[in-house]
Amino acid sequence: MIFMFAKSFKRLFDILFSLFIIVFVFSWLYPILALLIKLESKGPVFFAQIRTGRNDTHFKCYKFRSMRVNDDADKKQATRDDYRITRIGAFMRKTSLDELPQFFNVLIGNMSIVGPRPHMLSHTEEYSQLTEKFKARHLLRPGITGWAQIRGLRGEVKTAEAMLKRVDADVWYLKNWSFLLDLKIIFLTFWITLKGDKNAY
Repeated sequence: MIFMFAKSFKRLFDILFSLFIIVFVFSWLYPILALLIKLESKGPVFFAQIRTGRNDTHFKCYKFRSMRVNDDADKKQATRDDYRITRIGAFMRKTSLDELPQFFNVLIGNMSIVGPRPHMLSHTEEYSQLTEKFKARHLLRPGITGWAQIRGLRGEVKTAEAMLKRVDADVWYLKNWSFLLDLKIIFLTFWITLKGDKNAY
């Protein structure tokens, strides 16, 4: 009973928080970013990618397009000084503004505000070979931010060890979840964004 109440409360918070962001932030920021994206490079304003969700389901994860249209978008991670990233894209990625459309994913119900970050399908298949614990992160809805991200484990995954550390952080969050922990992660996400994250590129 307590677990079901906590689960419902988390979902209610997700809905209210995402509605707040969509109405009071996305609504006026969207036309500005859309114009800048279109002025700098050809292609759509939004980038949609199939990613792995809760219980290994697949869903379209939405972002503002931060790269020039390219054939490697669904298999190659962004790297530092990536030639594909546009100038406005670099700014959006540094400030995490490219993630704003994911609040619609939260509203729909295939993401949460806080949870393990969703991966491309090719990376899910690759990383699941590293450790059996990888699948545990799919017991939760993926999040816009998470425990791994505020612990400095975000961005490009260069080694198997880096991926294992991220999985360990996600499993820790799964075992230790509380509403207060979610609030802490949200606060620290904003703080790190304002301060600047060296791994945001």
